[in-house]
Amino acid sequence: MPDDSAARAAAEARAAAEEESAFSHAAVDPDVTAAYGADPDQVIDFYAPREALSPGGGLAPLVVVLHGGAWRAPYDRRHVTPFADFLARRGFAVANVEYRRGGVSVPGQGAAAGAGDVGPVAGRWPETFDDVAAAMDALPALVREFLPQADSRRMVVTGHSAGGHLALWAAARHLLPTDAVWRIDRPAPLRGVVALAPIADFTVAEKLDVCGGACRQLLGGEEGFTARLPYADPALLLPTGIATTLVQGRADTVVPQAVAEAYADAAAKAGEVVGLTLLEDVGHFPLIDPAADACAVVAEEIAQLAW
Repeated sequence: MPDDSAARAAAEARAAAEEESAFSHAAVDPDVTAAYGADPDQVIDFYAPREALSPGGGLAPLVVVLHGGAWRAPYDRRHVTPFADFLARRGFAVANVEYRRGGVSVPGQGAAAGAGDVGPVAGRWPETFDDVAAAMDALPALVREFLPQADSRRMVVTGHSAGGHLALWAAARHLLPTDAVWRIDRPAPLRGVVALAPIADFTVAEKLDVCGGACRQLLGGEEGFTARLPYADPALLLPTGIATTLVQGRADTVVPQAVAEAYADAAAKAGEVVGLTLLEDVGHFPLIDPAADACAVVAEEIAQLAW
């Protein structure tokens, strides 16, 4: 129908404008970068708070940022440095984590089942998960050395899109299968998680072909998807016992609202209440765009958990 075509065209134009705005900001260099491993991608950028959050001053809450980009190599942490700086200017101490992502094409791991070689592939198994676990474990010591303005006892993890998945996963490591090398004995010492348009339910994301089959690629293709799902899918790792809020644009066409809703539903069935903040007329990228009102909403959601 003509009306449908016009609406679709308008939605695509809005999404393109939102993406252009989010990527229009110059990258912001960190105050210091520290390694948590030997690989060049195993680093964390630290941003000191630009102002005190409270009149009394004191140590600032620590926000750990896990960037998105469908776990694919072209999208590294640099594209969220304006967002990290935005949070630092709001008074937070910030740790912007890099991790290994998919690079070369792999036979048979195209966007559709049976597709040929495509690139770059989403993520690496198990290296992407190795890195997030190692970074989270190394953070307390690194913060003491490189970011003394931060209070790691008031730590909130946030992540956008694929990074939202990693944030939820990092908070659920104590629920991993007992043979998982990333499993920890007790919940991570977090004040909470704020997941932004997260790829939070792999089964639903795959049905919707989110990011061209990225979830399936991350887990190693058709053969690995089912076997590795219990080790990777946040919707299967509940309840975490950690305060969690999802922030989702209703107009998001990259990671649709249904994915966040599926995670919230799974949490409710597991006996856990997860916050779900839905933003009208907001797509995928305004959540990390300092020029967008949605980014201020994100900062407020983080503040509510950090304090």
